[in-house]
Amino acid sequence: MTTIPNSRFQIPNLILGNLPVTRVLLLLLLFTVAVLGISLSLGAYPVPPADIVKAVLGLPTQDPESAFVVVTLRLPRVLISWLVGVGLATAGAILQGLIRNPLADPGIVGVNAGAALAAVTLIVLFPAVSTIYLPLAAFGGAFVVGCLIYLLAGTGEKSPLRLVLVGVALAAIMGAFTTLMLTFGQITDVTRALVWLVGSVAGKSWEQVWQLLPWIVIFLPFALLLTRELDTLQLGDAIAKGLGSRVTWQRSKLLLVSVALAGSSVAIAGTIGFVGLMAPHLARRLVGPIHKNLLPVAALIGGLLVAAADFLGRTLFSPIELPCGLLTAALGAPYFIYLLYQRRQR
Repeated sequence: MTTIPNSRFQIPNLILGNLPVTRVLLLLLLFTVAVLGISLSLGAYPVPPADIVKAVLGLPTQDPESAFVVVTLRLPRVLISWLVGVGLATAGAILQGLIRNPLADPGIVGVNAGAALAAVTLIVLFPAVSTIYLPLAAFGGAFVVGCLIYLLAGTGEKSPLRLVLVGVALAAIMGAFTTLMLTFGQITDVTRALVWLVGSVAGKSWEQVWQLLPWIVIFLPFALLLTRELDTLQLGDAIAKGLGSRVTWQRSKLLLVSVALAGSSVAIAGTIGFVGLMAPHLARRLVGPIHKNLLPVAALIGGLLVAAADFLGRTLFSPIELPCGLLTAALGAPYFIYLLYQRRQR
């Protein structure tokens, strides 16, 4: 077994180094293009691949309806599902590295619940406010919960489950306040909030794409620039300080990036759970624990997971649509139990 010093992560030697990062990234990109293309093509109104390419490029299609279906109805939804997955997976990978706990996830530890409470409060109490402020509200809620977790659970050195327990408690508190907001809201606003809470990208338009895109474009590169600092923090506070790292400042930056990515994603698509848990674990098994390799691979896996979940939810029981958050939870909850069992066996 290969173990990062002072870390909770243990990676089998047979896994590390087997797959070059470039090859993994290329394969994930090919799978992503395939899934996105299939999602644009299949549905209640099938669209030929040639018409998809023409519609995306703005060229005349053989069937005039194809351009409307692809560009107006499906493409924004597909892009949002992919961007949300990228944001949640990157946030989860940062959070797991930041507190050295592989069970950390923005949904499990309450960050998503904080974002949800802030967004639901805005929807229910201030329905006249434009939805463009949803990401800002969700970021604020996620940031508050992130700070509380940091203060109450510390770095997770004393107990690998301490952060999870603190996060679950905070998530329960945030959930209670969210229910309180729904109880006293107007029926139309409550219905809107409930649809959002399930975790779905159905009915999303280009407006939501432009709301989410700046957050991903700004904070994802920022996260990639901080991978060396994240690796340094894996060595423990004493060694990190000995290497010249300003531990508190580095943690603050990483926490800010994590909650920004998670909060903005939750604001647009609702509470899609377990993506931030599964994607980093799968990435770690493919390319190892070094974050300059782990983060981009986890981001692509997260985007692929949510995009695939949305496609399956839209087509499996057509014309009934299942929210993608339901499918990620159905897959992620057993995976979380498996991880707990695996850690108990060690």
